[in-house]
Amino acid sequence: MGKDDVKLLSMWASPFCMRVKVALAEKDVAYEEILESDLMGAKTELLIKSNPVHKQVPVLLHDDKPVVESTNILTYIDEVWPAKPLLPACAYGKSRARFWADYIDRKVFPAGRNVWTAKEDDQVESARKEFLDILMYLDGTLGEQDYFNGDTFGFVDILLIGLTSWFPAFEKYGGFKVEDEYPKLAAWITRSYARETVSESLTSPEKITNFVGMMRQMYGIE
Repeated sequence: MGKDDVKLLSMWASPFCMRVKVALAEKDVAYEEILESDLMGAKTELLIKSNPVHKQVPVLLHDDKPVVESTNILTYIDEVWPAKPLLPACAYGKSRARFWADYIDRKVFPAGRNVWTAKEDDQVESARKEFLDILMYLDGTLGEQDYFNGDTFGFVDILLIGLTSWFPAFEKYGGFKVEDEYPKLAAWITRSYARETVSESLTSPEKITNFVGMMRQMYGIE
């Protein structure tokens, strides 16, 4: 499929956009990425027209029809391009994947935001504990598997791996290391980053950490 058929409205630091880029890469779907440069200021007319309710990226434009919200976009991608399925084949496997997708969406990034926006020591400690407690369940469900889908990299892996580009920033301002707390989860991150579909789709953690430092200054946190 040519790039003219698929476009992604994106922003370089958004972990939710990174998810979609990984999914498209896994499916070998060619696309044109259209970057928003100022999501906190002037948003483009195309973004506002494509996502008038939330006015947020990512937005997938497929034949000029907009699909919004990253988890919803991943489901759409899996249905439209069924080769190399992201979700498990059985109904039970799908139900578990959707449960953990909801868990990740509701908990991981909001808890990480609480870490890097905390000012006082007690706030940092509370936010760090909350974040690590959330990761505890993910580490537990991963267990001894290579991926959350077992032997294959799939739906839940993609949803979480995009967020991990922000983990070093959470670690820096929270005073912890995921590797020290959950070595199996850290090994999963390393294993996933070794995939070309991931390494070429994610913004470097160093660039994200610098971005977070800039936002902390802008918000008067430091």
